[in-house]
Amino acid sequence: MTKFTINGREVTVTSEDDTPLLWVVRDELGLIGSKFGCGIAQCGACTMYLDSQPVRACVTPVSDVAGREVTTIEGLSGPVAEAVRGAWQKLDVVQCGYCQSGQMMTAAALLSEIPAPSDSDIDNAMTGNICRCNTYQRIRAAIHSAAETLKT
Repeated sequence: MTKFTINGREVTVTSEDDTPLLWVVRDELGLIGSKFGCGIAQCGACTMYLDSQPVRACVTPVSDVAGREVTTIEGLSGPVAEAVRGAWQKLDVVQCGYCQSGQMMTAAALLSEIPAPSDSDIDNAMTGNICRCNTYQRIRAAIHSAAETLKT
């Protein structure tokens, strides 16, 4: 059994220690916003925060999160999260939507560290997030829009 906090709620799960966090969150806890894309930490669809840092949940064993704080897209909150969500909606970023929870988690982490990112900052931060629909230009524009919203 592993005890940790997810989205502000303490939980104890019974999954084997080597079970990927993504499967525990989706199958045992019923939070399905984070997606399975590749299973090898290359696409970013499964991105969650572990102690406020983005991680690929598809390769993070649940034993690694014992006693720690996990945040999923369902629990992402605060001014940066609201700015990102608003920009995503305003600019109609989503096409199929499958990768977008990971994209938004990564974008929010970037804006938390660099409030006014350059195109280069965005490209570097988002490089590990794959969008099969190729909405990269809209994602970049939304991150810039969210940054502008946060300035005011």
